[in-house]
Parts: sequence; C-alpha cells; structure tokens
Amino acid sequence: MPRSSRPRRARWPTNSTTPRSDNPQRRDVGSHDVLIEIQYAGICHSDIHTVNGDWGPQPFPVVPGHEIVGIVAEVGTDVTRHKVGDRVGVGCLVNSCGHCTNCQGGDEQYCANGMVPTYAGVDRDGTTTQGGYSTHVVVDADYVLSVPQSLDPAAAAPLLCAGITTYAPLRRWAAGPGKKVAIVGLGGLGHMAVKIAHALGAEVTVLSQTLKKQEDGLRLGADAYYATSDLDTFEQLAGRFDLIINTVSASIDPNAYLGLLAIDGTLVNVGAPAEPLSLNVMSLIGGRRNFAGSMIGGIALTQEMLDFCADHGIGSEVEVIPADRINQAYERVLASDVRYRFVIDTASLN
Repeated sequence: MPRSSRPRRARWPTNSTTPRSDNPQRRDVGSHDVLIEIQYAGICHSDIHTVNGDWGPQPFPVVPGHEIVGIVAEVGTDVTRHKVGDRVGVGCLVNSCGHCTNCQGGDEQYCANGMVPTYAGVDRDGTTTQGGYSTHVVVDADYVLSVPQSLDPAAAAPLLCAGITTYAPLRRWAAGPGKKVAIVGLGGLGHMAVKIAHALGAEVTVLSQTLKKQEDGLRLGADAYYATSDLDTFEQLAGRFDLIINTVSASIDPNAYLGLLAIDGTLVNVGAPAEPLSLNVMSLIGGRRNFAGSMIGGIALTQEMLDFCADHGIGSEVEVIPADRINQAYERVLASDVRYRFVIDTASLN
C-alpha cells in the first residue's frame, strides 16, 4: 500500500513525550482572561499531524484540541464581552501581537510577529499552550468567540476549525450565486465546505476519489458529485469551475485540478499534506489561473461564520466520543472511517 494511503498509528497519549494528564496546568485568570469549562472538543487532523510530528518537532508534552466549546466559568475584572454562564468557543489561535498590519486588518491568524496557536505554541507568559482535550482552559477574552444558543454545542465545536477554514476562502473568493465551486474531498473539512458553499448560494460539486459518499454529498447540499479515480472526470469537467477548495491532507496533483478551472479561476489549498506538492507553472499560465493557500480566519470573521451557521442551521456532522476512545478515533480518522468529525465529550474526563 502506498505510504500516503496507509494509516499510521497515531496515539494520544502513550509515551513519555506526550501528556498523561487530562488536566494541564492553566495560568491564573488575569484581568483580561476568561476561564472556560470545556464541554466539547473536536478532533482535527492537525491534532494527529502534531502527535505524529509530521510538521516538525513539537514541544511535548502537549495537549491537542483547537475546536473548543464550553461555558464561561470566570472572567477577569476588565472583561466586558463575556460573562459567567455564556456559551463560548475557542478556535486555532489564542493570542497575537495586535499591532501589526495584519492584526489591525482583522487577520490575526497571519500575525507578522507570530500568532499564538491554541496548543503547542509559546504563550505570552512563556509557557507552552495546551488545548481542548481538557476540562478547562484560560484564554485572553479577545480570542474567545460567542457561540449562538441555536447551535448544538457538540456540532458547533468543529466550526471553530473546520468551519472557519472553509468559510474563509469561500468568502475571500466570493462564492455565491452564479459561481461554480468544487470541493475536493468529503471529509471533516469537505463536508463543511459543501454545507457553507451551498448556503452561500453557489453551485456546488464534490470531487472525491470514489462515489461511496455520493448520497451524503448530495444530502449535504452538493449539486453534483464526481469520482476523481475516473480519468474521464478531468476531461468532462475541464475549464468548468470558478473556485476549487482542496480540503484533503493527502498529496494531489495540483496540475490536474488546475485544468478544471475556468479562466481567472482559483484553486485554494486548505488541506495540509505532509509531503510537498509539485506544480507545473504552465498549469497557471495557460488559463490565467491562480493557486492559493488559506488558513483559518481572524476573530471577527470566525464570529461572522458562527453567526452565519446559526442563521442557516449549519453544524458539523459529528460522532461524540468519550475521552478513552481518542486513540481509536485517531486510527479511524487516518482510515477515513468517520462521518464526519469526532468530538470529545469532556465530561468523560471526570
């Protein structure tokens, strides 16, 4: 079996370099901090990449988790946006410099001085940030989101990563009525992209290796569904799309997908494969096409996304699990055996 398709045995936590405590030490609640009692924490493929060391050395011990929904348990004296009892969320970042051009423009995720990720980052006090596979977390109030009451809290947790990761490029490249949008992959990210693109009014096509999830794709809002393992697909759809969002974490041939774009179309990569991709520049020049990347969104855009999802009744398709099934969940994610996001019920940590 090729390396890219063979499930690796990612596990949490199983050795001396990964955390054995399900309650990491948190800093005291400062004047501008919020203490959150975590209810649900989504499992993201990024968690697995981190545990595996796919993205380089990590500052173990690390508690993963950056799709967090919970209830405010305490607020600092200067906090006015949140109060005890509010339902809130925390996504992929918990701090940034706040002063650079990017931060001032609402793109804290691209902070020129380095945004602080929710886990495996260096916090403002010099400690390593620890994520949501835990019972509580302390976060600067400016990086805490309000989760609308109409959203199911378990289904809302993956919105803090999978939701904003797909909403951001769909908004940036103006997906909407009259636009033909293709989503590569129908996994944790892809199923959210389909739901959001459909709600934005775009014509949505799913491009997946096989047709085994076709019924799901159409149910979630896709107008069409094609198998990329069928080479006729690339001939049949050549030059069709205004925007393609690639959500898969495995390597793809970007040149093949660029050929599906109309003139001035854009292929946006949001999946993060461990291996480099190979690009022939003629794939761009031949149709004035664009190949772009996108991360999450800033705090304001993430709040916009949560409100949009509440208005349109959008949540993630989730399988809620107890904490003692995290390792099995990792194995199933790598085997593409989840529809479509695992969420940890953190009450099980007690």
